[in-house]
Amino acid sequence: MSEANTVIPLREHPEPAHPEPRRFKVFTARQLDKITQLERLDEETRFAMRVVANVLPFRVNEYVIEDLIDWDKVPEDPIYQLTFPQKDMLAPEHFDKVAEAMRGGDKEEIDAAVADVREALNPHPAGQMEHNIPEVDGEKIDGIQHKYAETVLFFPSQGQVCHSYCTFCFRWAQFIGDNDLKIAAKEAGQLKRYVQAHPEITDILITGGDPLVMKTKNLRAHIEPLLELEQIRTIRIGSKALTFWPYRFVSDKDAEDLLDLFREVRAAGKHLALMAHYNHWREMEPAIAREAIRRVRETGAQIRAQGPLLAHINDNADDWARLWQTQVELGIVPYYMFVERDTGARHYFEVPLARAWEIYRDAMQQVSGLARTARGPSMSSHPGKVEIQGITEIHGEKVFVLRLIQGRNADWVQRPFFAKYNPDATWLNHLEPAFGEDRFFFDDELADMEG
Repeated sequence: MSEANTVIPLREHPEPAHPEPRRFKVFTARQLDKITQLERLDEETRFAMRVVANVLPFRVNEYVIEDLIDWDKVPEDPIYQLTFPQKDMLAPEHFDKVAEAMRGGDKEEIDAAVADVREALNPHPAGQMEHNIPEVDGEKIDGIQHKYAETVLFFPSQGQVCHSYCTFCFRWAQFIGDNDLKIAAKEAGQLKRYVQAHPEITDILITGGDPLVMKTKNLRAHIEPLLELEQIRTIRIGSKALTFWPYRFVSDKDAEDLLDLFREVRAAGKHLALMAHYNHWREMEPAIAREAIRRVRETGAQIRAQGPLLAHINDNADDWARLWQTQVELGIVPYYMFVERDTGARHYFEVPLARAWEIYRDAMQQVSGLARTARGPSMSSHPGKVEIQGITEIHGEKVFVLRLIQGRNADWVQRPFFAKYNPDATWLNHLEPAFGEDRFFFDDELADMEG
């Protein structure tokens, strides 16, 4: 555990990068054997990688392979863990089921085994499909989620892929080719019409996948109509492009057009926030990554950083403290430390809630107030975003102190509540109310909402 007063030395920043355009080259599960760096791994490891990549989506690009992963430190390297499948990402019985089918070579048997395993991995957690997709005249509107009154999530169909995939991703079901599990808008005017019908909406979060895989002209088609709406105050874009493909902002053919679009949003009087997904401080080390950050900030857009606490990648206070301090140095606002969601490979990445709070607290003790804007550890659960505020003892009972920092009912927000201490709990549904209560304060109303 870190000393509370550890001082993290400032580093000399590299000179801004002005590179020639770089070709985007991507590898999927079908091209695993073409990644030359994997040749240093034994055949058993490579086969296990193929098994897991049959179940969970795999996609990585050449920049990540060559510029972010330290192959001398594989398999422990955090960016390798972030992007390449590992055997233990599947439960042993799931791994064996798919591996046996693959050794048999029958495609129908493989497909059936993969489908069974995927279904067991909770493809859409926290009521994403059942409770967050709105209806108009009894029909669901594809590509929109409306969980909190003031904020709408929008999933443009052209943005339902990423420059690389994260192994922990809670939206993995978006990327496996099953249209029944995909959330994606079918046409551009849909979002504006829905917003106009709901005057309580002030914030739009364009998400995916990654909206910044789209050509700027396609992104414009979704954003420009929103600039005409007085009710919209903030436009957010959720993206990992600053990590996985910083050339998007620097030397891609339409990079300048993208930055011009950001300036237009600001000129229209809207706040523009790039919700950057960061998992490790190493992602901000390359000169091209820092140049991308500089260019985005120069447009007037604000970059806010968020990401989950993950075993094998960042489950220690030192890495989080350095992550947050580096972000502050580069003009990024630390925003959220999330708890790994209850889906996909969660058993591989999850950290007990008690340990998550210790890591958060110890990291906060290492940084100044400017980096203490990061909220967490936060669970994006069915009732809302539940933050762990601490562990304490009240009247002889050890408890978690919790609060909702966002909720399906705005009246729930900021109300503290308590759960029995459970050292093994990794998600809200593992917790029980403290002090002899049989339900949390929001449970009855939540049940009524579910009808």
